Parts: sequence; structure tokens; C-alpha cells
Amino acid sequence: MRIKQKTNVVRILEAQGIKHEVYEYPIDDGRLDAVSVAGKVGFDPDRVFKTLVTIGRKTGVNVFVIPGNYELDLKKAAKAAQDKNIEMLKSKELLPLTGYIHGGCSPIGMKKEYPIFIEEVASQYAHIAISAGKIGLQVKICPADLIMLTGGKYADLV
Repeated sequence: MRIKQKTNVVRILEAQGIKHEVYEYPIDDGRLDAVSVAGKVGFDPDRVFKTLVTIGRKTGVNVFVIPGNYELDLKKAAKAAQDKNIEMLKSKELLPLTGYIHGGCSPIGMKKEYPIFIEEVASQYAHIAISAGKIGLQVKICPADLIMLTGGKYADLV
């Protein structure tokens, strides 16, 4: 089901003239993992990406965008960020640092510009889905447009 809700992510995409589609999915069943979301929006689970925020000892906050059915390899993430040690950001720190809550975090429109790394497999797809900045909304976007908009880099992360 496609729907047009105006989140900050959608406003940014529209302002930049970036082609995208917004998909709404039900959240009342509590099944919010990426594989479940993929089924709800009719996407291949490999193409629904989640946004993970980490803290590096040397580099500080880093953002990683990976297929939702995979886990972030922290060693690969640290290598991509050029840090020796990276760990997941605590959930309570997510909103103050990014402006997003767990389950609705998007690499687009964070409070500050952080280094963004996107799993390199995304470069093989015409489109991927990422959070539209709110639980219950996904946005379909071309990975190249995501790179251009966020200044992100492709990296081996899983």
C-alpha cells in the first residue's frame, strides 16, 4: 500500500527533487523487524535496509545502513569508519543524537551530519527501502540517490 505522509525524510526528498515512493505498513501486530516489514510492504527482504547508529572510540557517531535480514559486522564497520573499536549506540541516546527513535531511524534528515556507510550490495539494486523516519513508514529510493543526498559511502558491512 502506498501512501503520502509528510515526514522530515519525505520533505527532504521532495525538496531535493529525488524520486521516491512512500509505503505505509501496519504496526499494531508488533512485528517491526525488517523481514516482517518487507512482507508488509511487498518487498524482497534483501532490499529492506535498516539504519544502525554506532559510537566509535576515535570517530564518534557513525551510521550504517544494511539489509534488514543481516547483522552488522562490528569489525567491518570499524574498518569502514577507520576506527579500532565501534559499538552500538544505546537506544536512549538515539533520539537526542539523531532525532529518531528505534524502529523509525533513517539515514536522511538526522539532527547532525554523521558519516554514513551503506552496505555495498545496495549498489546492485535499482531501489531499496529505508525508514521514512517514522515507525510504520518506508521509503523506496535509488541507492545512488541516497549516497548523493547523505554523502554516504558504500562499504562491506555484513
